[in-house]
Amino acid sequence: MQSPADRQDRHEYPAHWEADVVLRDGGTARIRPITIDDADRLVSFYEQVSDESKYYRFFAPYPRLSAKDVQRFTHHDFVDRVGLAATIGGEFIATVRYDRINANGMPASSPADEAEVAFLVQDAHQGRGVASALLEHVAAVARERGIRRFAAEVLPANTKMIKVFTDAGYTQKRSFEDGVVRLEFDLEPTDRSVAVQRAREQRAEARSVRRLLAPGSVAVVGVGRAPGGVGRSVLGNIRDAGHPGRLYAVNKAFPEDLEEVDGVPARRSVRDIDGPVDLAVVAVPADQVPAVVAECGEHGVQGLVVLSAGYAESGPEGRERQRALVRLARAYGMRIIGPNAFGVINTAPAVRLNASLAPEMPRPGRIGMFAQSGAIGIALLSRLHRRGGGVTGVTGVSTFVSAGNRADVSGNDVLQYWYDDPDTDVALMYLESIGNPRKFTRLARRTAAAKPLVVVQGTGTAPLGHAVRATRLEHDTVSALLRQAGVIRVDTITELVDAGLLLARQPLPAGPRVAILGNSESLGVLTYDRCLAEGLRPARPVDLTTAATAEDFRRALGQALADDTHDAVVVTVIPAIGEGAPGDAELAEALRSAAAAVPGKPVLVVHVELGGLAEALSAAASTAPQAADRQTEAPDPADRQAKTPDPADRPPTALPATPPDGTHLIPAYPAAERAVRALAEAVRYGQWRREAADPGRVPEYDDIDEKGAARLIDALLQRGQGLTIGQEETCALLAAYGIRVRRALPAPSPDEAAEAARTLGYPVALKATAPHLRHRADLGGVRLDLADEDQLRRAYAELTELFGKPEELRPVVQGMAPRGVDTVVRAVIDPAAGAVLSFGLAGAASQLLGDMAHRLVPVTDREATSLVRSIRTAPLLFGWRGSTPVDTPALEELLLRLSRLVDDHPEVVAVTLEPVVVAPHGASVLGATVRLAPPPARDDLGPRTMPAY
Repeated sequence: MQSPADRQDRHEYPAHWEADVVLRDGGTARIRPITIDDADRLVSFYEQVSDESKYYRFFAPYPRLSAKDVQRFTHHDFVDRVGLAATIGGEFIATVRYDRINANGMPASSPADEAEVAFLVQDAHQGRGVASALLEHVAAVARERGIRRFAAEVLPANTKMIKVFTDAGYTQKRSFEDGVVRLEFDLEPTDRSVAVQRAREQRAEARSVRRLLAPGSVAVVGVGRAPGGVGRSVLGNIRDAGHPGRLYAVNKAFPEDLEEVDGVPARRSVRDIDGPVDLAVVAVPADQVPAVVAECGEHGVQGLVVLSAGYAESGPEGRERQRALVRLARAYGMRIIGPNAFGVINTAPAVRLNASLAPEMPRPGRIGMFAQSGAIGIALLSRLHRRGGGVTGVTGVSTFVSAGNRADVSGNDVLQYWYDDPDTDVALMYLESIGNPRKFTRLARRTAAAKPLVVVQGTGTAPLGHAVRATRLEHDTVSALLRQAGVIRVDTITELVDAGLLLARQPLPAGPRVAILGNSESLGVLTYDRCLAEGLRPARPVDLTTAATAEDFRRALGQALADDTHDAVVVTVIPAIGEGAPGDAELAEALRSAAAAVPGKPVLVVHVELGGLAEALSAAASTAPQAADRQTEAPDPADRQAKTPDPADRPPTALPATPPDGTHLIPAYPAAERAVRALAEAVRYGQWRREAADPGRVPEYDDIDEKGAARLIDALLQRGQGLTIGQEETCALLAAYGIRVRRALPAPSPDEAAEAARTLGYPVALKATAPHLRHRADLGGVRLDLADEDQLRRAYAELTELFGKPEELRPVVQGMAPRGVDTVVRAVIDPAAGAVLSFGLAGAASQLLGDMAHRLVPVTDREATSLVRSIRTAPLLFGWRGSTPVDTPALEELLLRLSRLVDDHPEVVAVTLEPVVVAPHGASVLGATVRLAPPPARDDLGPRTMPAY
């Protein structure tokens, strides 16, 4: 039997056009090319379309398709005639086709670059954004086949289709003739079309997650007949949380006469449930999951939480089982959290969903939490539960998602949901892996501009169950790019919760100036030192003495908040003993009232507990087993090494005062270093928010020859698919973007070295360029400031005596550059993260210490300025210890020009400029290498798609 690819007119079946998409309402559909095997599907689809929609498509009554029509609409050459279908459950719900035409509107072949396009959407699926998704995909197909413009003729009454075209964001023309609206639009993506596409992506993906987190009805599949077990536990958790929607217990092994389990209606199959089911929680063995998914799909279930294990985390066989699971769910338009998931929680009063293995519903609050593994999820929930108490109230969770193997729904989808979720003010994420760094960075930047995003990032080794794109970037580089996107990067769960509580409870600080006050001089000094270590600017601590009353605290805090020279206040408190010492409730009320009187600045409390000290003293004085010696909680997976219990690891005491509505809650920390670290992250994030409001611009340079560079690149790529180009071509390509490489001439003999020096003019440098000596001045392979031919010949003799024959050394002669600071500039296109620009000082600083800073391309002028100042050794550029400051504006211009080069020409996959000597006046590029290759595919500029499975 022949495959569709064997029977098509001209080209093989383009499997890479197949894609899963999220529709406007959060459901999913599959888009694929139409083949001759689809004749019956096409006829069935057309029979379900209303007469009105048929009339709009064909401009006349057209009750049924003829055999000739079916032949035409299913036979495509995938070049000049293309048809795509959107399918759910294998059946068509919409189609689109284009036919290439010439200037007279007649059928044509290449090089004609215009095509006529037409859509038909089943009435039951109109309004779901199907046509908009199809337009994105058919436009991408057309561009691939050399078509640059679409034309469409639409009846004026067909306002829905006219809106699909006009809202797409493409540059278009509209005309009206013979009672028909003719639309013509270019297919080249514009800033507006990309913005429209990404806005639709956000709305669709957010709604798809909302359907999982706020279902009207839930079925738990796999509820055991006896107490215990995963399914029975989750059923009880949902019931006990008070979910107001319909709840069902499902197990095919239930007796036929069983009506209830734990007071919940019992059914043998999802098919037996009367009425809709929005969410199914699946807790059956992996080999039974496909049958359950099929049942759910046929019943119209909107989404699945799959708790079952035995998938990609178990090896290659499980990975294939996971892929099949995702394909099956998507075929029915369902999204999946999992498999191997811990579950989901939504504390909103109207939802109250605990579809997870957490035995208790967390306190409701404003913090959204995402984790991938169940162990991390448990640690996050327990830490926040213990830390939720503050000096003036409690903070809890809005939503919680533990995605397991995140085969479908990932952190990117949850970010889309949190972006405009009114119940979430702060997002906390523990990411063991990042499946799509380019998209995550884009979404993180947008989310961080609206609300804080705090992330613990895995070490770079992805769990077995996670599909992760290959990246050549180091872990620290990815971390730096996340910070550039506004992500608050922390290292442990403790720091994650510390920062989250502060950001959820307090306003952002306007700057780094910190006031410190309290009743312990030594604790105040410790806090002061930690502020300095974190780069903050603390004022000298104010010691209220241990005799301070609650009124003393209130007055001192009020004065500190009212002082314009302070951006934040840290209050340090140790328990006082004796008559008149303030109690916890009295102190909490004093601090709350002072903060409420002068709002707008963050307040933190470092609250040391006497009970903790007494416990430590008791343990030290006794040899009997202590309660602290018994393990009462699973170890935190983020704490990768065992350590002695420390007061800094204990949760703070939750003081009982309850604030009135609208009052900022004041977080309390059991150790100064934790409070100050959280504050420092808030300061840096506040600075990023202010800078993000004006990110700068990508400058234009009149002397850039973009077309000339493109011609040179095309010519060079004719030689091979991936190559490091020669020095002459490198200099020519960089010169097209205004980057001048100081000329170096080969010197295979002393005489030729002397001739090169005469050509360049003295003084000169003599360098060995062999790979083991290149950029290694410390090995003695470079001789500088050679003023005449005698010095040059002596240097040549020394090099050959030390390192070998000239053909081994590959010596070159280069004119001397002005003295300055040696730096290195690199750009690389990473297949996962995109184009990255890196900068650091040449030599040990970058090679040994890894002191490099990174920015995503394209880089703006403000980002170039911050890039230069981001490395730890940046003071060497600005006159450290009395040295002459160098020309950093010239360096920043070089960075911007290189950024433009790799952004304009993605075929430039790697560039290294080393060294770049930055002098007091100007910057000189002394060495450069460029690698060319066909650019990696950029799915962020293509049509919306879900990750392929």
